[in-house]
Amino acid sequence: MLRKTIDSRFFIWALLALPSIPMVGALLSGVPSPEGKPVAEMLLHPTGEFAARFLIIAMILTPMRMLFPGSVFWRWMMKRRRYFGVAAFVYATFHTVLYIADMGSLQAILGEALALGIWTGWLAFFIFLPLAVTSNDWSVRRMGPAWKALQRWVYIAAVGTLLHWIFVHNNIGPALVHFVPLAGLEAYRLWHNFTRRAQPA
Repeated sequence: MLRKTIDSRFFIWALLALPSIPMVGALLSGVPSPEGKPVAEMLLHPTGEFAARFLIIAMILTPMRMLFPGSVFWRWMMKRRRYFGVAAFVYATFHTVLYIADMGSLQAILGEALALGIWTGWLAFFIFLPLAVTSNDWSVRRMGPAWKALQRWVYIAAVGTLLHWIFVHNNIGPALVHFVPLAGLEAYRLWHNFTRRAQPA
């Protein structure tokens, strides 16, 4: 019974939705932060942070599976990788909607659209959109090899997310804490694939 529950898609979706519960509660209450920030502004950072975290989790699963080929946990996680990718998009959408609400007008949004910390965030979001829409079995079958080519754009989205985080907050530390492990694991994945191809048949 426990195994069936854990393997259920409803379980994983509930798990991924947990961080949003206090966020939605704060949004519905409309109570500003102790510093007087409006709710929309207050929630910008946590929604963006969880979007980045779920993106990173989705991306580290392949190298972690390579590192621990016999691990039941990483095998279980790999089978649910798309859920984490879609969750990253959902939190990124939440983040974007809050940003638009906080800015209040199209003129204000366009006024800072060319700032490095802003356009990189928009770039990441617009890359997330087709990746999330095609994150299903039907799209995999329909698109064939083009599906994998499209999914590789996630690396550009990750770089955009990293730059957005650094330059919006003018603080490199927290962003690097999240993204340096990802960079290390991706470097290992590339090395692993290169050495495997270089081995004689």
